[in-house]
Amino acid sequence: MSPKKTTLKPARNVPASKQTPPDPGSLRGVANWKEAARWLRDRGIEDIECITPDLAGVPRGKMMPSSKFTSNTSLALPSAIYRHTISGEYPDETESFRYEPRDSDLKLMPDLSTLSVVPWETDPTAQVICDIVDSDGGEVPYTPRNVLKRIMSLYHDRGWKPIVAPEIEFYLVAKNDDPDYPLHPPKGRSGRSILGGQGYSIAGINEFDELIDDIYHFSEKQGLEIDTLIHEEGPAQLEINLRHGNPIELADQVFLFKRTIREAALKHDIYATFMAKPMQAQPGSAMHIHQSVVNIETGKNVFSNADGSASKEFFHFIGGMQKFVPSAMAMLAPYVNSYRRLQPDMSCPVNNAWGYDNRTTAFRVPVSDPQARRVENRLPSSDANPYLALAASLASGLLGIMKQIEPTAPTEDSANEGSIDLPRGLLEAVALMEDEPAFEEIFGKQFIGLYAGVKRGEFETFMQVISPWEREFLLLNV
Repeated sequence: MSPKKTTLKPARNVPASKQTPPDPGSLRGVANWKEAARWLRDRGIEDIECITPDLAGVPRGKMMPSSKFTSNTSLALPSAIYRHTISGEYPDETESFRYEPRDSDLKLMPDLSTLSVVPWETDPTAQVICDIVDSDGGEVPYTPRNVLKRIMSLYHDRGWKPIVAPEIEFYLVAKNDDPDYPLHPPKGRSGRSILGGQGYSIAGINEFDELIDDIYHFSEKQGLEIDTLIHEEGPAQLEINLRHGNPIELADQVFLFKRTIREAALKHDIYATFMAKPMQAQPGSAMHIHQSVVNIETGKNVFSNADGSASKEFFHFIGGMQKFVPSAMAMLAPYVNSYRRLQPDMSCPVNNAWGYDNRTTAFRVPVSDPQARRVENRLPSSDANPYLALAASLASGLLGIMKQIEPTAPTEDSANEGSIDLPRGLLEAVALMEDEPAFEEIFGKQFIGLYAGVKRGEFETFMQVISPWEREFLLLNV
């Protein structure tokens, strides 16, 4: 059935940080539809991609001529796109996981502050990130951008706004057209495949300098700002750090950066992957999240007292992270592969400890002045949907403040030498998420049921695949 015609308007619940009208001549974002039409016309834009993240963080949407975008039109997607697995399958219904009986439409509502060009397209093309509303214009609570906005609103109700800075790790790998074969690093400009152990190596970055130039070029064209780029420990493993800011804006940036990096890599005939553990015996890829909270009126860091000492909110935030993040791991490590990264002695915390400048803890407090006091969550993997990862991490800290949860003593030595304090697999993580009463209240019952159903469906799909390990050790021995 065709959706009812309506004039597209920006989403109503735009974050406070986006209320300042963007410069119509800027690379990224406009304030209204009149400026959007001029922005598109000045750049000779022919097509526009209206995109939105699904539960996996994959861009979904529609493309249309720019003239149609600014006219009286309607954009819609079926609600089923938020109920399928990463492999495109639809899980069976359960008591908590239900399909919309009519599979009715959801509306795409462009957030014009995200309008930017698509620099890798040969024809002049733009993109805009969209919010999702129902046919009556009401908020759809289970879509990733809305889940994060819900958590943001809980902070705003207290007169606060969270500030985040993600760090995203990824691997460059040689093209692989057969999933039965292991991945391996691509050849750099030297003609040789780069080896591991190249942490912070400038030579390692220079092996792929033309690709990195394209990443910077594509990012600049979209108005995306990279803070720093480094080579990580794994072979051809890189990390991009983003400047701190509003969580919605930073989630949008990670969403677009993933797409940008993949496109830049394809231009050089290689892959970029954000799998948590793409290569056996090599470090996994994380998405570390630095978090602080500021008072909206004063701009002061809520984690610091007037005398510069750490506030009770700071310690309660850490206490909340320790208590609730283990139950939120399904959003921070969302696939079976994610838990291959969470292994002892693999440069990844497997605990819920915290400490000052201690990278073996799940929650690290970097050295900083009082205004920059923050908590780094080192558990999320780079395969996570950035909207849901930020929502889960920020919600856990906020619950700690609301419930005044005291943290443990900070860990002085290595925190990775004891037992593993986290779920060991996806099904365990999903069960912990469903069993946490506070999550149903803070995330909404519909989102928890839907997300858990999709994750269980993905696990069942995974269980249908016979691995090389099984053929190696079971074929002739059992």
